[in-house]
Amino acid sequence: MNTYKKGLKPVLLVSLPLLVMTGCASKQERQLASGGFKYTEISEGQSIKVPSDVDSPEFSSRYKLPKLGDDAPRGLLGKDLRISSPRLVLPVVTGSHVTEGTKTATVWFDKVDDSQPLDQTIWNSLIAFLDDRGIGVDTFDPEAQRLVTDWMIISNDEDESWYSWTRTEGETGRRFEFTLDLKPHGRSAALHTELVDYLKTTGNDVSADIDVISERQEEVDILNQVISYYDQQIQIANSNKLREIRQGLSTEMGFDPNGDPAFVVDAKYDITWPRTLLVLRKLGFDVKDLDKSNGLLFVTYSGAETSWWEDWFGSDNGLNLDEDDYRLLVKRQGEKTSITFMDDESQPFSAKQVADLYNAFSDVMSENDLDI
Repeated sequence: MNTYKKGLKPVLLVSLPLLVMTGCASKQERQLASGGFKYTEISEGQSIKVPSDVDSPEFSSRYKLPKLGDDAPRGLLGKDLRISSPRLVLPVVTGSHVTEGTKTATVWFDKVDDSQPLDQTIWNSLIAFLDDRGIGVDTFDPEAQRLVTDWMIISNDEDESWYSWTRTEGETGRRFEFTLDLKPHGRSAALHTELVDYLKTTGNDVSADIDVISERQEEVDILNQVISYYDQQIQIANSNKLREIRQGLSTEMGFDPNGDPAFVVDAKYDITWPRTLLVLRKLGFDVKDLDKSNGLLFVTYSGAETSWWEDWFGSDNGLNLDEDDYRLLVKRQGEKTSITFMDDESQPFSAKQVADLYNAFSDVMSENDLDI
């Protein structure tokens, strides 16, 4: 037993350095190509010189490297060339997309909500994102569709190589410019992100230089955060809206904007519209066609659905209404919504007809957790 314990200690002592060596490579080292960099010391070879009295062989250009452009960086060699994967813009919002081949950090949004202009929706989401992250706004010009952030200061600790056992403390500051390209029809817009200022401190060293690869990474990273926040807010809004639709809504007798007798629901149009579809189904109406933009519903009354126990006990949930085709007009009235019943010729119901339907309609409209 004692022999086994004594023999275990050297194994543990040898294993610990191995774990350190394999798991403590710095972030910079993990972005370097494996192997050496002696290729950077090799000069360009000379082409084969063929004597004038000898036939020249056929040379293949298959492996010939293209010439660098005038603006191409020429210092990205050896340890200065990173091999990290390129950043990609992630269009996760419904109706968003990217244009293939675009070199800038850009995402396109299509309008899916008509409650407010698309550019206002995008700017509101961006400003809310900055406020949530504690990032100030330096300038914002809605007319020019341009916003410049204040400095984003991020403290970072960088691990050195495993054998140095040290950490380098520093801060990185960034300022971004967001511009919006809104199409004339107002249903599509491109949000662009550009890094306008960059400052990095590492110990006592201060640098404002950043290579083009890192610059794009910075721009794409912040844009993806903005897109993710936008998507998160849409999901929260949809969840809240669904909860409101399922909740009971109070209804009273009143008049629509045309002065015709109608039901007035104590909820906004975007909540009342889907809720009305549920109420109509519960009351025995089949929706044949609809036009949400104009608030029109074309329905057929087939009689209320009843369960076998309701029939057994003689319950009657039917409406005082002939089984026929009808139309409904749903209109905004500020924070409330009016619902006008009409016949198949778009003639509004009389006050007596509306009163006859009121109890059954208001009871179902006020029910909680109505099936969706």
